[in-house]
Amino acid sequence: MKHQVQEAFSGLLAGLLFGVGLALGGMADPGEVIGFLDWSGVWNPALVGVLGGAVTVSLIGFQLAPRRMRPWFKPAFPELPKKPIDRSLIIGAALFGLGWGLAGYCPGPALAGLGVGNGEVPVFLAAMVAGGLLQSWWAKRGAATSDGA
Repeated sequence: MKHQVQEAFSGLLAGLLFGVGLALGGMADPGEVIGFLDWSGVWNPALVGVLGGAVTVSLIGFQLAPRRMRPWFKPAFPELPKKPIDRSLIIGAALFGLGWGLAGYCPGPALAGLGVGNGEVPVFLAAMVAGGLLQSWWAKRGAATSDGA
């Protein structure tokens, strides 16, 4: 029970830190994100620092993690899935990027945007959930079709 509380608290703390970082870095503002993604117009390079900081912290974490015997609040590290780069992954990544470019939000900054009072965020989140449900339905439909064939 103690480990579950520690795990939940560490997840909450990490999520809050992530959300505050996104908000302070400007990623909760779709205008900033669209300005960064719009290389053909007036490009705003401000988010290069945010992305560079994220990559740097991740790189350090991925270098240090294998040196530990286990994570802080789990008995072992989870085994990473070994999935090939396939058509489904490429299409999903393209749709994700298209949605991010059109809306100026991806899931993390959208949730952070709730905290800073952006009014369009609930619409984006509803569309994101609907897209997730549609994908889940589509995947189950495909699995049922291949099982029945």
